[in-house]
Amino acid sequence: MKIAFSPCPNDTFVFHAWVHGLVPGAPKLDVTYADIDITNGLAAGQGNLDVLKISYAALPWVLSEYALLPCGGALGRGCGPLVLTVGGTSGMTAPAALAGRKVAVPSERSTAYLLFRLWAAQNVPGGVGEIVVMPFHEIMPAVRDGLIDAGLVIHEARFTYPSYGLTMLADLGSWWEADTGLPIPLGAIVARRSLDLQAIAAWTRASVEYAWAHPEASRDYVLRHAQEMDPKVAEAHINLYVNDFTANLGDDGYAAVNALLGRAAEEGLVPTIDPAALR
Repeated sequence: MKIAFSPCPNDTFVFHAWVHGLVPGAPKLDVTYADIDITNGLAAGQGNLDVLKISYAALPWVLSEYALLPCGGALGRGCGPLVLTVGGTSGMTAPAALAGRKVAVPSERSTAYLLFRLWAAQNVPGGVGEIVVMPFHEIMPAVRDGLIDAGLVIHEARFTYPSYGLTMLADLGSWWEADTGLPIPLGAIVARRSLDLQAIAAWTRASVEYAWAHPEASRDYVLRHAQEMDPKVAEAHINLYVNDFTANLGDDGYAAVNALLGRAAEEGLVPTIDPAALR
């Protein structure tokens, strides 16, 4: 079975057991490790994969071929994307200062960018200027070095941005939670509709449960793919992004997905979807 997910600690932690043959009855995996911008494209017809981790923001474009699985993804509270700037030295201390500025984002179809567009519509009069797509690990150095005015960051950047001398201009997860009362949907696991979706969901959930029961088993695998990430940062990353919603989206999870994609569709940012297609 062909699968694609990112080399980030939450994904490698979740899928470690399945990748290493530790999930009874699960087929062997042929893994492609790729940034979320790439997996979004693969799901949209540029690849031939069975299971993928994609942005929830990309879901409306792939639902005809792929089904959302109720487990394995990233959704939660206190884990949203951040808007970062150099801070006081740049004079960018309020959202309105982003008007006409150059902002880097990790993917045009990322949940982070979708949230940013919804947030900016309310908080940046006149709108931002140029949007530049960059791999997420390049964004903070680019902000630090003055190549861009602000950066939209995800993942472990939440823990490491102070080391780049950067300042948080906005926490989009906190904004979303305050505005809706719902958790923020970040990354989804999808599988081809022609496959046994119940079995794939069961194998994914079993892999999650194995990871929680044997947290040390995946440590070397996680750190090998995390590329020089401090082990403590990797652990914090996992603790934040792998949570109860990873085991089961539940009613709150589905409500959050519907709210995000519904608002985005009303703004013309994504195609309208039938909520029934999510289950």
